[in-house]
Amino acid sequence: MHLDLIPHRTAGAAENMAADFLLLKHLPVDRARFRHYGWRTPAFTFGYSQKIADVRAKLPSDESFDLCRRATGGGLVDHRDDWTYALVLPRGHALEEMRATQSYRLVHEALVAALATQSVNAVLQPVAEVPRVSGLPAGVCFQRAETFDVCHADTGEKIAGAAQKRAKQGILFQGSIWRAAAGATVDWDQFGDDFAARLATTLGAWAAPAPWPEEVGDDELAALTEHYAASEWNEAR
Repeated sequence: MHLDLIPHRTAGAAENMAADFLLLKHLPVDRARFRHYGWRTPAFTFGYSQKIADVRAKLPSDESFDLCRRATGGGLVDHRDDWTYALVLPRGHALEEMRATQSYRLVHEALVAALATQSVNAVLQPVAEVPRVSGLPAGVCFQRAETFDVCHADTGEKIAGAAQKRAKQGILFQGSIWRAAAGATVDWDQFGDDFAARLATTLGAWAAPAPWPEEVGDDELAALTEHYAASEWNEAR
């Protein structure tokens, strides 16, 4: 199987979320896709099932930012200083057929291995040791580690988390790595190459750069971006 390494793009929150979803919607049965992307302005995203009132209560009040509901689950994610990625796998792949916790674990094991090449002492949060820290708002990513999140072995600080969406075409992972928790010495370009290589090994795939998929057209991307930017989507619950 091929793992297509999609070129880096920088966009607003709604467009980034739309692009990730369309990469899944138009995923060929014999390919996986991986991309790292940036944010045009400060941004937060939040999980599909979260209530907008709860989300707004946790947002900063002293600055402007993009806000968008994701198609995936999970909590509120601060993208102001993160390294963001998406991975899509086709229906029938071994990871797609696993339980969500196990596919989550394998992707994060690849991430831990890539961080190790940067001398970051990262580990997965064990099942039985998920901390419940009083006083922290629930549902805010990077404030509390959940099972199989990536944490710093020395400080206990959460480094990375992810969310998933399953559809008839396969599965979408959307992941975020908090740069400050990983440390100031990380070469993020090299990390991206190492992470992609580790993911390819995990997936049993051959990784190679690939152009933006032709089937993900500009018109469809623009239409879905508009949908994701609308209050009807973001305030649906």
